[in-house]
Amino acid sequence: MKLSTMLNYSGDVMAAANEITELEKAGLDCVWVAEAYSFDAISMMGYLAGRTNTVEIGSAIVNIYSRTPTLLAMTAAGLDAVSGGRINLGLGASGPQVIEGFHGVAFDKPLARTKEVVEICRSVWRREVIDHHGATIDIPIPAGTGTGLAKPLKLINQPVRDQIPIWIASLKHKSVEATAELADGWIPIFYVPERADIVWGDALSIGKQNRSGDLGPLSIIAGGPVMFTDDRDLASKINDFGRGMAALYVGGMGARGKNFYNDIMCAYGWESEAKTIQDLYLDGKKAEAAAAIPADFLSASSLVGSEGYIAERVAAYAASGVTHLQLTLIGSTEQKCETLERLRKLVA
Repeated sequence: MKLSTMLNYSGDVMAAANEITELEKAGLDCVWVAEAYSFDAISMMGYLAGRTNTVEIGSAIVNIYSRTPTLLAMTAAGLDAVSGGRINLGLGASGPQVIEGFHGVAFDKPLARTKEVVEICRSVWRREVIDHHGATIDIPIPAGTGTGLAKPLKLINQPVRDQIPIWIASLKHKSVEATAELADGWIPIFYVPERADIVWGDALSIGKQNRSGDLGPLSIIAGGPVMFTDDRDLASKINDFGRGMAALYVGGMGARGKNFYNDIMCAYGWESEAKTIQDLYLDGKKAEAAAAIPADFLSASSLVGSEGYIAERVAAYAASGVTHLQLTLIGSTEQKCETLERLRKLVA
């Protein structure tokens, strides 16, 4: 199991990068860079490639609309070259608010577009001539449009790898099914290892039945906050930091009956709590919604507690198929390094 973390660059981006170099020395295997509508992920990934030596560097995620599929492939190949083959390309549809509201691009057919983007990226890395005409993407543009000068082309450079790992962030049944069939890795959210099979088991099983043997097993990344402590009250307080974000997603994303994050909590067995959280949040009672997040939900998706407890949680994640333990590290850089070193021993 690899140890992984998300780059925190909401504040000082240089300080965040400096910290990753220290975490790499302590045993960090992977770092992921978000994008949303903040600084772009690619700039920081390239900078991290120059500052690090062994850690894998991934996007989690870049969306499939604001860059053309060939540009996504070119960018990943370029990053893979300057990093010496350490890039993971994490893709996702994002959502209408970002795609249409920030990028000014129509949010249409996300599943079909995802499949086509994956296909085109892999063709680019194999240096095939790109001549793709699908449900959402035309490369080159059709005859009778543009200048009429378009012709199929292939990537000039020889990529370091012709199979850069593609990770897909997906939640809904058909999207998870497609991820299990086509992607190298899966990025879920609100992953409770003992209950994940209830929500996604069927979709993963169907997708894997159609999976090419060339891809190898599907990698899965999941985890949560981590801290070694024998103080149960402190552990509870650390877990409570996740209440606000959980309430936003379970309560505020979408409308009643159209919120998949809420559906996940219901499927896990917290149906009445999920309804209460959503009602409170949509009524403007955000603090009350956060307070209504079940404590056992928070603890089930975290690794905060004694060494024995954390060892049990690591084993539970591994047993459910998680290959990359995603960690929200707490404390100073020195404390984070100490935590990683202890975790490395547990995983080993």
